[in-house]
Amino acid sequence: MTTLSPEIQERAAKIKLLIMDVDGVLTDGRIFIRDNGEEIKSFHTLDGHGLKMLQQSGVQTAIITGRDAPSVGVRVKQIGIQHYYKGIHDKKAAYNELRLAAGVEEQECAFIGDDVVDLPVMVRCGLPVAVPEAHDFVLQHVAYVTRRPAGKGAVRELCDLIMQAQGNLQSALEEYIK
Repeated sequence: MTTLSPEIQERAAKIKLLIMDVDGVLTDGRIFIRDNGEEIKSFHTLDGHGLKMLQQSGVQTAIITGRDAPSVGVRVKQIGIQHYYKGIHDKKAAYNELRLAAGVEEQECAFIGDDVVDLPVMVRCGLPVAVPEAHDFVLQHVAYVTRRPAGKGAVRELCDLIMQAQGNLQSALEEYIK
């Protein structure tokens, strides 16, 4: 278990909605494009299971991404992400629409991103988080930087952090050893 600062503990305890970017967060940021134009992305199973556990704890999950890759839609269905905004150029507008749809206040939202296009949401939400490879300007505007890299468990780390702050991580993990 991670030792959380009092500020992060307080912020994470309020989270009811986790919002994620895709490229450079749920993936390592690389985009493989086949000769026919098809995009191929690589997702980490740790992130997927962490999102399922977080959902089971009562936290909603969402994606706001500027791209529209079919593989992301497949992953969204596999994991059961409740809110999916794709091909978005104005993430702030999508965020406002999403909050209304999810019925949450700004301080009840966490957002994990990596680039400046994520900042309009990050600077407004209750828990702005970046991956270690994020742009330097982004790193200046977040409350927490994951230890795990993008596409390699960073989202799982954040899911665990939120569940820990809300007091239900340990019991969720212990279900697997009963």
